[in-house]
Amino acid sequence: MSKQLIIAEKPSVAQDIAKALGGFSKQGEHYESNDYVLSSAIGHLLELAVPEEYEVKRGKWSFAHLPVIPPHFALNPIDKTKDRLKLLTRLMKRKDVGSLINACDAGREGELIFRYLIQHAKTDKPVRRLWLQSMTQGAIRDGFAHLRTDKEMRPLADAARCRSEADWLIGINGTRAMTAFNSQEGGFHKTPVGRVQTPTLAILVEREERIRAFRPRDYWEVEGEFAAVAGNYRGRWFDEKFSKSEDEHARPERLWDVKRAEAIRQKCLGKHGTVDEESKPTTQLSPLLFDLTSLQREANGRFGFSAKTTLALAQALYEKHKALTYPRTDSRYLPEDYIGTVKEALKSFAGTPYARFAGQILKAGWAHQNKRIFNNAKVSDHFAIIPTGAEPKHLSDAEQKLYDLVTKRFLAIFFPAAEYNVTARITRVDGEAFKSEGKVLVSAGWLAIYGKEAQGDDESPQLVPVQPRERIWANDVEVKAHQTKPPARFTEATLLTAMEGAGKLIEEEELREAMSARGLGTPATRAATIEGLIQEEYVHRNGRELQPTAKAN
Repeated sequence: MSKQLIIAEKPSVAQDIAKALGGFSKQGEHYESNDYVLSSAIGHLLELAVPEEYEVKRGKWSFAHLPVIPPHFALNPIDKTKDRLKLLTRLMKRKDVGSLINACDAGREGELIFRYLIQHAKTDKPVRRLWLQSMTQGAIRDGFAHLRTDKEMRPLADAARCRSEADWLIGINGTRAMTAFNSQEGGFHKTPVGRVQTPTLAILVEREERIRAFRPRDYWEVEGEFAAVAGNYRGRWFDEKFSKSEDEHARPERLWDVKRAEAIRQKCLGKHGTVDEESKPTTQLSPLLFDLTSLQREANGRFGFSAKTTLALAQALYEKHKALTYPRTDSRYLPEDYIGTVKEALKSFAGTPYARFAGQILKAGWAHQNKRIFNNAKVSDHFAIIPTGAEPKHLSDAEQKLYDLVTKRFLAIFFPAAEYNVTARITRVDGEAFKSEGKVLVSAGWLAIYGKEAQGDDESPQLVPVQPRERIWANDVEVKAHQTKPPARFTEATLLTAMEGAGKLIEEEELREAMSARGLGTPATRAATIEGLIQEEYVHRNGRELQPTAKAN
């Protein structure tokens, strides 16, 4: 009877599969049962290379040898994992192995790892694909009950190979061209270039140039304190006739001439005025569920975690603790048939600090079909990052923080919107207008999950009431001096946003339209790109800021 060979991406995943399916015994570096042989890679075991007969050695890197476009690509074993490659090749060629199951990570890179392995082994045995969204035992068994066909996975395999070869061609040719250029006056000055790395660096350098070229400008604002029967309130002068201009620093409340600011002060001080105001209820929905990039942004802003650290923590919570779903996703939605699974996850919070909120959701029936949460059109290979329902134990402090971040976001999206009363008041004194705003929380809604601190962040001071046609008095008017500030340097959070939306920055209209929904890299690779720039000393991390070095120019 022939067996199926299962190849996972990492040894820990192979171990989890063995536990989930049962009946395996360990045979050295692989597992075996009556129906399966099971082993794993250790990440990438092979890398692209130019066939030896076409290779140009480093000492001959010059413009004369460019471009390097080989007629085909060779695969070279990675030295430190050669033994694992030999093991998998031997298992694939076993006569009692009739078919293969690709159990590498469910993404483009996992597909590439497996495809390179079968290319190296020169096997044409039938292939099926295990596609996991969660690493719980039940999810693994369900995945094996619904294996995908090789035909279904071909487009992803082609995309993976295309991306790999494009990266190689741009990286090799760009690096050799720039190295040749920078080594013209002697020596060897290696200058790495990459398809994603270089435009990301360009974003950082362009911002740094704007900061260096920045010249601060003085401006003034006029603030008044107004007395009403019920008490005092403050307002800021603004130009009611303001319209946007090419001056990026212009604002309705900014005055570029101190004499005009002083004139407004003198004109209004001690005078009576009238009030127009509008008070209306407004609502604020909870944020969408996390994809990897939004999770990395939030963790960087909240805790100062680097994108690389957040990815590693999320991967551990997925793979080791089985507490989160697959993290390398670009979707912030769930499949429409996932409501039952969500309800089971909510029930699993019984006895945890999240039990009260999960219970409210279930009791009120808030976990129902809602396109803002369950939307097949917004789900590609993977869906949003949510808790699996498995209770994690022995988490590190950093893992706990990230798990709490994801779990609260998951609970929040099912809660009602927060409700506010917002008052916009315009006080007019001798033809000059002053704006005051008040925002009062009426119903916390989803903010209750985040506690009083979050509610306070969203609440402005309440304005004292003013009666219709009541005359107020400007009992104090101040002129405050300010200076314009240069653009802020990128943090990892803001750089991730810029990378995600980079397609919108393209100048050529047709290409911009085609790329509008695409960014630089993928959620899974952006962290590595940033770390690569730091490792190559193109960028320094100063606190939370990312600053290009002299080498970047």
